[in-house]
Amino acid sequence: MLHLVIMAGGGGTRFWPASRRDRPKQFLALAGPRTLLQQAADRCRPWIPPEQMHVVTQAAHVPLVREQLPDVPASNILAEPCGRNTAPCIGLAALAVRRLDPDALMLVVPADHWIRPEAEFHATVERGVALLERHPEASVLLGIVPTRPATGYGYIQRGPAVAGNDASAFRVLSFREKPAREIAEGFVASGDYYWNAGIFLWRATGILNRLQDHQPALYDRLLQLDSTLGTEAAPRALAAIFPGMPSISIDHAVLEPLAARGDDRAAVFVVPAAFEWDDVGSWRALPGLLGADTAGNTVVGPHCGVGTTGCIVSTTPGHLVATIGCENLVVVHTPDSTLIAPRDDEEALRRLAALLIERGLERFL
Repeated sequence: MLHLVIMAGGGGTRFWPASRRDRPKQFLALAGPRTLLQQAADRCRPWIPPEQMHVVTQAAHVPLVREQLPDVPASNILAEPCGRNTAPCIGLAALAVRRLDPDALMLVVPADHWIRPEAEFHATVERGVALLERHPEASVLLGIVPTRPATGYGYIQRGPAVAGNDASAFRVLSFREKPAREIAEGFVASGDYYWNAGIFLWRATGILNRLQDHQPALYDRLLQLDSTLGTEAAPRALAAIFPGMPSISIDHAVLEPLAARGDDRAAVFVVPAAFEWDDVGSWRALPGLLGADTAGNTVVGPHCGVGTTGCIVSTTPGHLVATIGCENLVVVHTPDSTLIAPRDDEEALRRLAALLIERGLERFL
């Protein structure tokens, strides 16, 4: 059976001040009436029942997950005592899934993505599932056909088409992280690269075997947790063992060395995806998701502007934001904080977060 694993442990700093430590962006309705977490589950509901859905999140956010996904069994919500990147997260989820279903396939998705149309997402996943049925030990990635030379995404380089798969899947040759613009332009022009969306398919036993092969220290710690999952001892065991795991992504931990080795048995494949995709990484994503008015402004909440162009404005329903002569700004109002920033300087938000801590204003994060 196919199980869904939603990774919901991120902090969403670049969506401050709407995104906070106690309610990061995956729990916000940024791209429609449903939150990003709810949308991640909703797009799989027609074919994956709630009892086969799992969410990995920070321990402090478990109540939010239960509130937003009440039909997902409480035992399927896995609480990380701290963030340790995606390899420990996925390993923990694989243990939980394997205990329920030793033959399970896992669809692993981030909680904070926007995908349309959902029917094409489903069709792409099914192509990946069919590939796994023919190659049980493989790892399958969904690759997004790039629409621009983005420098903030990782890229997957495809190799030869998988035999007998009608050119709908390819061997992965390499991974490239956040290239310079001129390199990204070459990637897009070549037609041989996809954006790495961080959406994966594999067997639960298969990814655990790969972790054992390539990350034995991490795997040993996972084994120490295995017998406690689903029991009252789990929180104590997680608190004692999980923080000691290496903080490493599943790409660096497993996928990159596998692709470099070219193992035919435990191959890494990429299935090209035709659906529209956005990682909803910052306020700059909203125009693409929500559209813009004739002045190029994307507005959520009451706003009145004079000579205002190319701005992103977000405010609470009862609070008007008025702007005069503003160009290419992000203006965000929340009940206790207001942000006014250049639209294109995403990295400044990280610097601002550090400055708030330095000045004793951490309570606003």
